[in-house]
Amino acid sequence: MSVKPEVSHAQKYILNGVFVISTKLGDRVNAMTAAWVSRASFDPPLITVSIGKTRFSHDMIKDSGVFAVNVLGPEHIQTGKHFGLKTGRKTDKFAGMDYDVKATGSPILKDCIAWMDCRVVSSHDAGDHTLFIGEVVDGGVVKEGSAPLVYDKEGFFK
Repeated sequence: MSVKPEVSHAQKYILNGVFVISTKLGDRVNAMTAAWVSRASFDPPLITVSIGKTRFSHDMIKDSGVFAVNVLGPEHIQTGKHFGLKTGRKTDKFAGMDYDVKATGSPILKDCIAWMDCRVVSSHDAGDHTLFIGEVVDGGVVKEGSAPLVYDKEGFFK
């Protein structure tokens, strides 16, 4: 299916933050940069992440049933690029990175502005992506008062 250029152009006006979605399967950890993250419910606290089916993290989340959302600030653009421009199939993206683990074992970046550790409660096919809905089992704010990084494709890839 071909997407009309007018539709793609209009979708640029949907604002998204920049997040690192991390996961753990067995002894392996991985993460990827994503912009399509949203709150889904107050009670229970649910988060939706949209993960491309070709991404290495996709099958890790599907098989492990866990992920964490690491919220990035404007000072983290290089972190976003680090986790977004290479595949975890061939690279240990966490080599030399400072992180903790919480309830699910998914990596929590020590330098992020906030984080949410999630267990998958459902998943839904969404074209070339899968929507994973996770219950937030733990979370915290690392840098109170920090603004999140807003995704702008043209600015992000400069």
